[in-house]
Amino acid sequence: WKDAERFQQEAFELRKAVLGEEHPDTLASMANLASTYRNQGRWKEAESLQVQVMETSLRVLGEEHPNTLNSMANLALTWKSYGRHADALALMNDCA
Repeated sequence: WKDAERFQQEAFELRKAVLGEEHPDTLASMANLASTYRNQGRWKEAESLQVQVMETSLRVLGEEHPNTLNSMANLALTWKSYGRHADALALMNDCA
């Protein structure tokens, strides 16, 4: 996982520098890094990034954009993974 994490971090930093923090590609890189954290059981780090992705996506892309809905689902998966089942279910219902 360390190599994956390093590559995801580099991709995120590069896209942020070139495209800006709110560009959809930058948000995708941030989401990928968050998924890497989640897959390692690093729930709080994953959650922190996923909240940023979701909030930025809501603001920039709107609540019905597929990327926004995906960011909400990813955050719900992280919450479910570390026992926040009620929060995860509520957020998944918002995606539907």
